[in-house]
This record gives sequence, structure tokens and C-alpha cells, in this order.
Amino acid sequence: MFGIVKKIFGSKNERYLKKLEPMVERINSLESEIKALSDDELRQRIAAWKEEVGNGAKLDDLLPHVFAVVREGSVRALGLRHFDVQLMGGIALHEGRIAEMKTGEGKTLVATLPAVLNALSGKGVHIITVNDYLAGRDAQWMGNLYNFLGLEVGVIVHGLSDEERRKSYSADVTYGTNNEFGFDYLRDNMKFYSHQLVQGELNYAIVDEVDSILIDEARTPLIISGPAEDSTSLYNRINSIVPRLKKDRDFTVDEKAKTVALTDEGVQKVEEILDIENLFDPENITFQHHVLQALKAHNIFALDVDYIVKEGQVIIVDEFTGRLMPGRRFSDGLHQALEAKEGVKVAAENQTLASITFQNYFRMYDKLAGMTGTADTEAVEFKEIYGLDVIVIPPHKPMVRKDFPDMVYKTQEEKFRAIALEIQHLHEKGQPVLVGTTSIERSELISRMLKKARVPHDVLNAKHHEKEAEIIAHAGEKGRVTLATNMAGRGTDIVLGEGVRELGGLHILGTERHESRRIDNQLRGRAGRQGDPGSSRFYLALDDTLLRLFGSERISGLMDKLGMEDGQAIENKMISRAIENAQTRVEAHNFEIRKQLLDFDNVMNQQREVIYAQRREIMSSEDVRDLMDQVVEEIMEDVYTPVGEGAPVNLDQETKDMLKGRLEEVFNLARLMEDEHIPTREESLKAVNDHLDKLKEDAGDHYQEVLRFFLLESLDRNWKEHLLNMDHLKQGIGLRGYGQRDPKREYKREGFEMFEDLLYRIKENTLKAVTRLRIQKAVKEDEFKHKEQQNLKFGGPSDTGKAAKPETVKRTEPKVGRNDPCPCGSGKKHKKCCG
Repeated sequence: MFGIVKKIFGSKNERYLKKLEPMVERINSLESEIKALSDDELRQRIAAWKEEVGNGAKLDDLLPHVFAVVREGSVRALGLRHFDVQLMGGIALHEGRIAEMKTGEGKTLVATLPAVLNALSGKGVHIITVNDYLAGRDAQWMGNLYNFLGLEVGVIVHGLSDEERRKSYSADVTYGTNNEFGFDYLRDNMKFYSHQLVQGELNYAIVDEVDSILIDEARTPLIISGPAEDSTSLYNRINSIVPRLKKDRDFTVDEKAKTVALTDEGVQKVEEILDIENLFDPENITFQHHVLQALKAHNIFALDVDYIVKEGQVIIVDEFTGRLMPGRRFSDGLHQALEAKEGVKVAAENQTLASITFQNYFRMYDKLAGMTGTADTEAVEFKEIYGLDVIVIPPHKPMVRKDFPDMVYKTQEEKFRAIALEIQHLHEKGQPVLVGTTSIERSELISRMLKKARVPHDVLNAKHHEKEAEIIAHAGEKGRVTLATNMAGRGTDIVLGEGVRELGGLHILGTERHESRRIDNQLRGRAGRQGDPGSSRFYLALDDTLLRLFGSERISGLMDKLGMEDGQAIENKMISRAIENAQTRVEAHNFEIRKQLLDFDNVMNQQREVIYAQRREIMSSEDVRDLMDQVVEEIMEDVYTPVGEGAPVNLDQETKDMLKGRLEEVFNLARLMEDEHIPTREESLKAVNDHLDKLKEDAGDHYQEVLRFFLLESLDRNWKEHLLNMDHLKQGIGLRGYGQRDPKREYKREGFEMFEDLLYRIKENTLKAVTRLRIQKAVKEDEFKHKEQQNLKFGGPSDTGKAAKPETVKRTEPKVGRNDPCPCGSGKKHKKCCG
């Protein structure tokens, strides 16, 4: 029934594209009019539209004219004219959708259309790429067009100063990587003064390779951390224990879930080695945690697959792109366990100071859009998590690539022998081949085999990523053999060399199937760009990770029925379909994991939004005293409410002692309670306000900054502690399931209680510090320059109740010029009087 309806009315995607056709015709109809304009007139149009939008004009109404101007500007500045399908992609992006466009269809150029249109709002447009190279390349390349139209372009890459970042963010269009944008957001929310902020508002983002950023990396939160105080020697001590534990006897490994668990025999053995009575005693929880992390490091994480060792450091390899991720560390002590395993220096464990997932960062933009060659397989997740529809844009020229069925072998050895022979055959024929591997280890294995066969080739993996774009750009030349991990070189077109079309174009050879069909499709998509010929085939073995962990018995059953012999491959569409079903199951499993992570992070996100909003208010508020007065009122009410309003009369001794204790602890009001006097709420409030007024008198121009400092210091210190507590809560919350309670609901409930407590502690600790603060004026006479300096010493209680180390703020009086009025009051010029 559904099929019949679809045939009559077309799919949702077809109906949407049909709706865009009149808009595309309208843009095309303006082409001759726009062509007649001079370069200056094109720029004047953009400037005029900027003004109109500022006065309330709608972007949607301006779209046809703006797109027509951008297309003409592109012809003049870049020598490139947007195709009609690219205009469709641009409209989809402007409407906050994901445009799926095949490799080589010019997504970089498509982004310029909605970028210019949305830049007219003056609120900035962010274009997110997957690495620094692409961000710099696209900003420079497309920058020619933006500058031609009178717009500014910024680029955010690693290693920029705050001033350079601020300038780039203030541009009309800003290119950068997802990591840099996310970390700038976190860093901005750790600054002390509003003039230090760099990012500005999150208005409109176009995410290039949107599936890589919003799905593949969604499980890895961005974390800014600082060193914790734990000793690192324990990691090496525990690492020496691991070889003495036997798999399946002392511990079990679940490769699917990537977890390890000690057996009863293993627990007993660990207790004997560490000389402890009970590994599960709360005081031994650190030992238990370290043992499990060390077992994971040795049994789940593999060298040259999940990480490499370079210059004495363990560097993570991105499982989806095969790229190195320097600066990122596995959390929860796992990175230290890997360092101990590999015999390099163990770095101190870090404590989270700020964190956010890409899911929650990008959902903060007022409008979000994305581009990729492969999004349709994840359309449900894009809609459910981000509210983004996927629109499949047809290619400018029909796809003619041949996708051959998989070749399935019994063992890895047979498979790789066949791969090497096939590469050798293609090389001799002159047809270029791009070999996609899932790990560095596999790419180096094939490289060794090709060296033996004397087949010249390029290796592109995380160890050799410096020349990535150059190697990929030449991969389509005659006789070229390129080995690449997964999607290395993504974003760079492979142009076919002379005579290659006649040989069948670029051939893609996959060495195994990835967990996700989308990653396989990305690899295939490297061939057959813009109507070019090309072909692809995947080589599999029954003991590949995907088939071993997720393949059904049906696959091996089919192989037995077909009577496979050693070294013989089976090319069968039923098997290819069964493998795709296995991939679908893994995709569903991974989606559930990402969804669960988001459910947990949503709790933290709500809290993060409240805290960061409070920080911004404190940072930007001109009169911080108003905020301090609110804090005083709230805590004063909390202290007095249990004893009744007004004068505290007829109180029993226990209540009196409680009230006195709170007034002394929080407000430092011991002086009001001599001779057993219990002050009323009004008396206490007046005493605190008198203290704040005295501070204002003593601090002078620095008063607002003094209050701002203590409000922010208390907020940051308690928030950091709260993050650690929430981490601990999350780690143990799964155990609630054994008590027939929903872990997610329990996490929300307890997290909310902890957050309420945090908000109270921030206010209370601020008052404890401020009510004990004394400002001391220290005048220092400079015998040579006669210049006055005023030193302000901030002293307040630390967590232990001792006086904190004073901080000093210097204020220099303005120098009196020789021709200025003399400060002595004589009315003469300073030079002629006291000068």
C-alpha cells in the first residue's frame, strides 16, 4: 500500500525537491539582470540588503536576489558557477536542513549561498569543518568570493591567541573546526571579565561532513581538565599485576561492550597480590578501579589501532577517520593505564573543569544545517536528536560507478593474499586504486606485502598525515596505489588523471566492512565523482571483527552450504545482504548508546546552562552590588526562616545556639552577639550592608571588581567540585538497576538535589569570604618619581577556614602632565607651579 502511495505522490524527498524548482527558476531568471551590474554595484547590493535586514526585512524574501548575486560573484571571483542542484542544496541549508550531496558535487561552494544570505543579519555565520587544513583551505579559497562581495572572513584553527580568535569571530563568516568552536565556548565560560570573551552569539552554523561531527564524534565529549592530586605510581604498580592474571579464568572480556570484569578467582588473586582483605571495601575502590582500567588497556585497546606511541606519548587514533588526536586523552585513568602498558611516562590524572558534548553544543545555535555525502542512513537520528531533516540532492551528472558484490574468504590470511594480488593486477593494468583500511596496523600489513611484490604505493594513515591532501589529490593518476585508513583525505577531491577514464576510473578496494554502512559508503564515494567512471569492491573474511561479533549464524551456514574451499572466495548477493543486516544491528546498538549518553548529558546540560548564564550575568553586570544584595537577602531568609520572622524571642537554647552559629559562620556577626544578644533579621541585614558599604569606601574604583571576583571564584570552585561529584554519581548509577530502580531517573533526581545544594553553596561561600574581607590601603612613596600606588589586598577564608593568601591589585594614579592644571589647587599650570 505504501509503495503505491509513493508511486503516485512521490517520496517526501521528491516532493521537497519539486517545491524548490520554482525558487531555482526565479534565481535563474535574475541572472541576466545581475550580470549587467558592475563589481561595485554587486557589493552595494549586499551592503543595502544588510541595512534592510537590520531594519526588519526577512532573509527568505531576499533569498532569490542574494543567491543570484552570490552566483555571479562566484563566476567573477572564483571562475565557478553554481549548478541548479547546488542552488537547491543552498536553499535546504538556509532552511536548517542537512543536504546530502555526493562526493565531488561542490559542497564547499554550496555553503557560500546560505552563508552570505545569513551573514546579512550581522550576527555571524560559522562554517564547521573536520580539520584545520580544510578550515584554512576553505576560508582562503571561498574568502576570495566573500571579500569580493564586501564581507569579512575569519578562520579559527589551533594555536591562535585570544585577540586573533576575537577578530575571526567578529567576521561575517567564520571557518573553523568543531573542536576549536566547542573549546572556545568552554574557555569563554571560564573567563573572569566580559572583555576577555571571544566567541560571541551562536547564530547559524553550517556543519560540513555533518555525519562525522554530529554522529561519529557524539560519544566523545569535549573536556577541559586540570591535574588532580592523585599519585601516578599506582598505575605502574597495577600494570605489573596484569600479566599474572589469566583471561577467562581471572577475568572475562566483552568485546562488543568493550568492558572487562573480574571473576571470583580473579578478585581473590588481586587481593593476595595487593595484600588487602576485601577488594570491594569502599577504602579499596581505587585499587578496584585501577585493576579494571589496566585490564581494559591490555585486552581491549590495541597499539596502532586505537592509539599509537609517538615521541614518548600515547596518542589516540580516531576510530572513524584514522587521524591522530593529539591533546585528547582517554578519561577515567584509562590513558594513564595505556601509558603504563607502553612503558612511557605516566601523566597525572586530570579532573574535569568544563565539558560539553557536540550534541549539546550544536543544539545551542539558533539555526543549524549540515552537508555530507552520506547522511540518509542516519536520518532517524538526525531528526530525533537535532530536529534536522535530511534532503538528498540529486547529482549534477548521473552516477555511473560500478559497486561489485563483496568477496568473502574463510580466513584473514586468504583475504589479504587475494587483496595483494588484486592490487598488483590493477597496478599492472594502470588503473588507479584506493585501498581503504580500518586501522593503521592493516594498512602497514598490506604495505609490507606490496613492498615484497615491488608495487610502488603511498601510505596515508595517522602516522603519515602531514601530506594527506597532496597524496589524495594524486590518487586518481594512472598506475597509482594509495593505502588510506578509513576516510583519510575526506574533503579533498580525487581528480582522474589522463587515460584513466578508459581504464575504468578509480577503483575502491575495501579491506573489511565497517560497523556503519555510512563509513563504507563514504569510502565508495571517493570514486565516481561528477559522472566519472569508477568501481568498488569490499574483501571480507569470516573472522573479521564485524562478522565475528555481529554476524549471524546464517552467514557461516550459507558458506558451508556453498562448499567453500581454502583460498576460494564467494561472491554472493545474499551474503552481502546478510552483512548489511549485521551492520544495521550495530548502527541501532550505537544509536542507543549515543541516545543514552545524551539523556545523561541533558541533565548536566540543564545545569551547565544555568551556571553559565549566572557567570555571564556576573561578568557583564555593571552594578554587581545588586547581585550581592540578592545573595545576602536569600541566605539571610534561609537562616532566619526556621526561627520565625521578626525578632527572635522566646527561643530555646538549642535554637539560639543554631542561629548564633549560622550568623557567625556565614555572616561573621560574632560582634553582634556579645552578652548573649541575638540580633533580629533587620539588625543582621544592616550589619552586612554596613560592611559592604565600608568595602566600597575602602576599595574605591575597584569595588565592583572585588565583588565580581568573589562571586566568580566561589561559583567556579564549587562548580568544579560539583562536576567531579556528578562524574562519580554517573559511574555508580548503573548499580541502581539491581534495586529495580531506573538509573536514568535516579541520576536526574539525585543530580537535581546535588545541583540545588551547589547553588546554595555558591552563595553561602561567597558571603563567608566577603564578610571576612578587609581592604588595607598601603601607600608607597617613590623617592624618584613621586608616584602614588594603592595596593588592595584581598583576604578571605579558604576551605579549611584559614586566611587565604592575599592577592594584590595595584592602581596607579594618572600622571599629571606639565601643562595640566596643578593638583595643588593653585590654578596654575603644573610646570610653572609644583612641576
